[in-house]
Amino acid sequence: MNRMLTTALIGAVAAGVLAAGPAMAQMQMGGNPSGFGAKQQEKKPQYVPGTKAQEKVFPLGSMWTAVSMNGKPFTGADRPSFIIDSQYRARGYGGCNTFTATAFPLREQHLAVGPLALTKKTCDKALAASEQAFLVALRTAGQWDLVDSQLVIRSPNGELRFDRAL
Repeated sequence: MNRMLTTALIGAVAAGVLAAGPAMAQMQMGGNPSGFGAKQQEKKPQYVPGTKAQEKVFPLGSMWTAVSMNGKPFTGADRPSFIIDSQYRARGYGGCNTFTATAFPLREQHLAVGPLALTKKTCDKALAASEQAFLVALRTAGQWDLVDSQLVIRSPNGELRFDRAL
């Protein structure tokens, strides 16, 4: 019985080697073991997703003074400014009036600013218009970034650039 089992096992192994022989030879010569004559395709490298750039952290507790809006510089002593504290309250100065709002830095450097509450001082028309444009751009802020030493806030209503106040 042992001899019969050994003979059957050797026969099965031999049949497997004989059946695999032509396919192995074809593979070694660059052929396709399926017998269709197609060349074996080169191995392509696996896709490895790139690592995401380190997300920046919004500088809470820093006072920022406006430098420009849409490339036009703010001049004079009444430049807009703001700070977002650790409680996510923005407070600042628009150039004539003071304001407060909730402001949340979000993932991927987005910024959500809630409705503004502001004082109602009377200003000359040019300053009032400048303040209004600044507040609308701040209120509709979409993204922020730190570029060199400046804070840049982008919105559909303009790009604001700020310097860190001392």
